[in-house]
Amino acid sequence: MASTARVDLDGNPIKAMTICMIGAGGFIGSHLCEKLMAETPHKVLAVDVYNDKIKHLLEPSSLPWADRIQFHRINIKNDSRLEGLIKMADLTINLAAICTPADYNTRPLDTIYSNFIDALPVVKYCSENNKRLIHFSTCEVYGKTIGSFLPKDHPLRQDPAYFVLKEDESPCIFGSIEKQRWSYACAKQLIERLIYAEGAENGLEFTIVRPFNWIGPRMDFIPGIDGPSEGVPRVLACFSNNLLRREPLKLVDGGESQRTFIYIKDAIEAVLLMIENPARANDHIFNVGNPNNEVTVRQLAEMMTEVYSKVSGEPSLEVPTVDISSKEFYGEGYDDSDKRIPDMTIINKQLGWDPKTSLWDLLESTLTYQHRTYAEAVKQAISKPLASS
Repeated sequence: MASTARVDLDGNPIKAMTICMIGAGGFIGSHLCEKLMAETPHKVLAVDVYNDKIKHLLEPSSLPWADRIQFHRINIKNDSRLEGLIKMADLTINLAAICTPADYNTRPLDTIYSNFIDALPVVKYCSENNKRLIHFSTCEVYGKTIGSFLPKDHPLRQDPAYFVLKEDESPCIFGSIEKQRWSYACAKQLIERLIYAEGAENGLEFTIVRPFNWIGPRMDFIPGIDGPSEGVPRVLACFSNNLLRREPLKLVDGGESQRTFIYIKDAIEAVLLMIENPARANDHIFNVGNPNNEVTVRQLAEMMTEVYSKVSGEPSLEVPTVDISSKEFYGEGYDDSDKRIPDMTIINKQLGWDPKTSLWDLLESTLTYQHRTYAEAVKQAISKPLASS
């Protein structure tokens, strides 16, 4: 554990704090809990309905941090214990959300309730009890870029002013109401506006995080292994599942959308800076991404195919990818943004943070984990399909 001599960015000693982390059992939460246990003196009240991804932190009791992390199995939709935990903590971090695109247009009601209605009590309890809040939003709140509305060959499409996304300047542009994919972005934007208003009118101390495609080990699930067989996780886990099963990677609408990807461990460094530097982080919205790691989804598929062949020792398929329509893959009401490149000015100025890990390196690290964790289980599942059905 870190010594008590740790200091913040302004040279002040960092005091040990109690953190109520809602959604601690998820992908981001599990990595953040690991970081807090290994490198800080802080205590975590870990709130979630599942704890599979943090079990290694909760047991056995001989671990050096056993007295600093407690798991509370709570569904925040309907549990009166939540306010008590927020009152006990110095800081609340809200990570809870439905955040898989396959659900946005097929389960828009659940998406809106999960990302707006269920977050309301968290904001209310923090505001009423004068507790600081770090709320996780999404880069999806930006929606489509201004440039995407220009003709395809228009020179301004190449001008960063028309596609780089800035926290305090860029508009939020969503598709029409029947494009229900935007239910997620809309709910996230509305809770951001509520938090901002609580800060302006009632003095709530807040930080809003907008993640830009954080990827790494423990992200989502592998369908039929540690998640539902019919489930559709986000792109990294989807492609990992195809690679593990030696199936072509499905490219939605040709995989033309462009994305930036950041390694989870880089992103967690940024979150720790927010936690421990409230004077610099409060009242700010931060993009957290890696603008240097931009690829089309097709290029991502090609890179993952090459990296997986290297880490697994298995040759790539003769036909590694297959095109599929968004309607066929995601269902009616799907729509998408063209590019998502974060402007990093604010986080760099406030916290001095920059991402470090290249796309190749983060894919190699992640796919090594995926292969080590899942390859045998997938092989067994494939070899006895009749028994499992």
